Amino acid sequence: QVQLVESGGGLVQPGGSLRLSCAASGSILSIYSMVWYRQAPGKQREFVAHITSVGSTRVADSVKGRFTISRDNAKNTMYLQMNSLKPEDTAVYYCNAQIKAVGKPASDYWGQGTQVTVSS
Repeated sequence: QVQLVESGGGLVQPGGSLRLSCAASGSILSIYSMVWYRQAPGKQREFVAHITSVGSTRVADSVKGRFTISRDNAKNTMYLQMNSLKPEDTAVYYCNAQIKAVGKPASDYWGQGTQVTVSS
C-alpha cells in the first residue's frame, strides 16, 4: 500500500515562508515524476511545480522566483520551499507522484493535501 503524506502547511503572514514536505511510503520500487498542485477555494486545481527523478524542475509562472521544488530520493520525499508568500498563494497544496510499487504497474498517487493560508 503506497501512501503520500504532506506536511508543513499552516498560517503565515504575507512575505513569510513555509516548507512543505511530501513523504512517500510503502512497498516502493521507484518514484518517477513528483508534482505539487494547489486548489484555492472556488477554483480548479492548478499546477505549481514538477521535479523528475533526476532533479530536473519546472515551476508555474505564478510562483517562479519564489517557490523551489526539490526531492530527497533516499528518503522518498519531495519538498516545496515557499518564500515571499502572497495572499493569493492561499490554497490546499497536494502532492502527486508516479510510483512503481511491488506487484503493481507504475501509477499516480495523491496525498491528502495540506492547507496553506497567507493572511495578516
